[in-house]
This record gives sequence, C-alpha cells and structure tokens, in this order.
Amino acid sequence: MIGEEARAELLLEAMPYIEKYQNRILVIKYGGNAMLGDEFKWSVMRDLTLLRFVGIKIVLVHGGGPEISQTLERMGIQSRFVNGLRYTDEQTAEVVRMVLAGKVNKELVHILGAQGAKAMGICGIDGKMLDCEMENEELGFVGKIKKVNTGIIEDALNAGYLPVISTVGYDDEGHIYNVNADTAASAIAGALKAESLILMTDIRGLLRDKGREDSLIKKVYVSDIPSLINEGVISGGMIPKVNCCKDAIRNGVNRVFIIDGRVKHSVLLELLSDEGLGTMFVKGD
Repeated sequence: MIGEEARAELLLEAMPYIEKYQNRILVIKYGGNAMLGDEFKWSVMRDLTLLRFVGIKIVLVHGGGPEISQTLERMGIQSRFVNGLRYTDEQTAEVVRMVLAGKVNKELVHILGAQGAKAMGICGIDGKMLDCEMENEELGFVGKIKKVNTGIIEDALNAGYLPVISTVGYDDEGHIYNVNADTAASAIAGALKAESLILMTDIRGLLRDKGREDSLIKKVYVSDIPSLINEGVISGGMIPKVNCCKDAIRNGVNRVFIIDGRVKHSVLLELLSDEGLGTMFVKGD
C-alpha cells in the first residue's frame, strides 16, 4: 500500500492532464487479447468510467476477433485469414454483426453501466456511421471506409453518453462489412477531430529491438515512419497499425498512442502521468 503523501502526489501529477483533456474527445480502441478475461474487462471499463466522470468525452471503439472465431467454430465454419485479415463471406459477415453488435457491444455497455457510466451501444450501421465499400475481392466483405458520418456519435456525446461502437459497416446495396477495429478507430477519431486516439494492443508499443522490451520508442514523429519501416523497426502486422496512427494524425488528431492493454490501468497511466508507458505518435519533424 502506498502512503497518503504518495497518493496525493499521484493525484497532483494527474491534475494538468485532466485539465488538458477536459471536454475534449478521446477515442479508445479496445480489442483482441486485451479483451480476454472478465476481471481485466471490468478493470478497463472502470478506468474509462473514471475518465468520463472527470469530464473527458470518451468514445470506445471495439473489435472482438477471438469471440468471432469461437462463434464460427461452434457453428462449424472455419476461419480463414488473408494477410492477417479475416476472409469474410456473406455468412461470416452476418456472424460478425451478431457477435460484435449483439454480444460484445452489449456486454461492454452492461459493464460500463454497472460502474455508473451512462453508456450507449451503437454499430457502424446506425446513423449510416461507417459507409463502406469492399476492400478487395480476396477478402470478401471486409470494409474499406469511404466516409464516417459522426452525427450519431456527436448526439450521444452531447447527451452525456459514452458511445460504445462495434466496427460493422454497410453500403447502400444492403451489404454488411467487417471493418478492422484499428482502421475504424482511426477514421472515427479523425472525423471527430479527437484530441487523442489510444490503440490498446497486446504489445508494449513500438520497440527498436523486438527482442528487448527496454528498447521502447517513446515518441515517433509521423515524418519518421517511412525510415522506421525501411530500417525494419516497423514491420509485419505493425505496419497497418502504425499507418492507422499516421492517418489519424493527418486527419487532425493531436496525439495517437499504442499501449499494452494487458497492463492494468494502462489508459490512466498513459494519459494522466508524466512518464506514460507506450509509444506516442505526433505530427511534425
């Protein structure tokens, strides 16, 4: 247990950060392995509730890949991936909508409500939020976002709700699309001109040496990204994730963070402390 003076110091350290984010929009992407385990899920939702209580406008964007895979397996449908993305035929798209918008979304809304937050569950179909087209035929109904209609999100925020968004898209022909959660969070944050975007992942952040956790790169300028890719520092599955960070910055988001969602209170530690614990992306040179 920390002493009273140390606890007071923690609160004092958080004050300027609370002031900076007050009444600003913060988009948080939550998904993958960071969602596994009920205790952890409740802990993350409690942290988001605290941020909402101190006046920060939270928008939660979630995926649910493990739950989708489990449901498909129970239905006897084999998951197939192309370059790290789930191949999505029409039947799989319906399962994605059922699991994300029906099961995962409402579970998170329930947990937030139990913590005292005023949460509202919506998906990319609601209010024509995520207007999509097919990314490419090899992936099937994996959505490429053409436009984000922010009206329903802004209405929810203005009414005091914490919007919880499942990443299911649509087109005017009636097709349902499976949208990558990082891509959706980046596009939504950019459309809202959010103060910050946080991508909760199962890695510490961007490492200069992938075998050494102490090689974390704390700050990356968008202009440095091409050289980091050429050097091999950014490679494999990190390339599309970092490109999402770059796109968000170029669309008006001030800061983007990649943090380890498996660390308890990682969002609070990143936002409300001097040190932080992940990688921050900013514009400029």
